Amino acid sequence: MPKNPDPDSQYNGDIKLEPDTVLQEPKMYRVILHNDHYTSMDFVVEVLMIVFHKAAAEATKIMLDVHKKGAGVCGVYTYDIASTKVSVVHNMAKRREFPLKCSLEEA
Repeated sequence: MPKNPDPDSQYNGDIKLEPDTVLQEPKMYRVILHNDHYTSMDFVVEVLMIVFHKAAAEATKIMLDVHKKGAGVCGVYTYDIASTKVSVVHNMAKRREFPLKCSLEEA
């Protein structure tokens, strides 16, 4: 009969019980809207409400940041979600013929 392994040991005979990979949280990215002199404030609020699911008051606050400070943070997401939101914003702006720019940066 085999000897019982030490319960704190990571091996049970020849089988390793604990994985040697460590899971890490994904990198997060800020999505940013940039000011221009042509995109209407109403459209920016609409984008914030539709794409970023912001309430009207919060969307207005972010739009004013974009207008007064030159840029505003819409949210922080994983890369795939952030890049998708940037694409959606650009597509909405293109359809409405606005030059609204949106970008992402690592948080």
